[in-house]
Amino acid sequence: MSIKFGSEVYTWFMQGTGKGYDNKLDHMIKIAGQAGFTGIEPMILLASKDLGCSDYWLGDFKDPIKLKDVLAEHGVDLAGFALVCSWDADSETDDERAAADYAIETLTTHFPNAMLGTVPLPTGRKNIQERRVNLVRNVNAVSRRATDAGLKCSFHPNSPPPSMVRTQADYDVVLNSLNPEVTGWTPDVGHIIRGGMDVIETLDKWSYLVNHIHYKDFSGNGPEPWAQMGTGKLDFHKITEWLTLRNYDGWIICEDEAHVAVDDPDGVTLQNGQWCKENLYDLVQ
Repeated sequence: MSIKFGSEVYTWFMQGTGKGYDNKLDHMIKIAGQAGFTGIEPMILLASKDLGCSDYWLGDFKDPIKLKDVLAEHGVDLAGFALVCSWDADSETDDERAAADYAIETLTTHFPNAMLGTVPLPTGRKNIQERRVNLVRNVNAVSRRATDAGLKCSFHPNSPPPSMVRTQADYDVVLNSLNPEVTGWTPDVGHIIRGGMDVIETLDKWSYLVNHIHYKDFSGNGPEPWAQMGTGKLDFHKITEWLTLRNYDGWIICEDEAHVAVDDPDGVTLQNGQWCKENLYDLVQ
């Protein structure tokens, strides 16, 4: 069993909805390394240009050679890519397929041990039954191509009000429709509790799919009910013990969305790393 800890770039994305840290993936990698994390998970965000940001929110580091060099400089691995698309139509749009193909080609050629994550962009719950079916069809198609290329894949639901996969009913439809031959599931424990579900019960229900995991803490307060790591309601010790008892072999990715991270993503990431070191590392030895 090998459990490693990493950081998700969304913590920095929140500042200016991407504009604050656009084309600064090298900075995020540096801070992740300083925090003691051994991995980082960048986003491939199809909607980045609509937000006035660089292509896929990768900037200069869309070039895999530049990305590989800066990762090596700071001793950080690429844990995976989080491919964020809407996938609303009954098949991939040209732009969605191009983004997926970029991710698959980059990973297979340069980072074959990294995970390809698929993340639905929250776009509302209108026509939800049809769109959930479309989402699963597209995710399974992307994961099939990636798996055939030799990659591991994982689907990551989220929980903002416009998300299509946020409640127990949503999970029952979508997770039960994933093709387990080609994709696993990334439980984001903060999103699970925000969706009104019990984290351990939900992990138990779809334990056969778990191949990646995201940690964020939950305050239960306000429209964005997040807390800085270790200060909220989630029992990360219990969740980590759940992983170790099942011989989980993979990444724990910290994705802190607490309000303080908007102004100080570096400080929050450093705090997350220190908290994990003090509270969780001994559990996974």
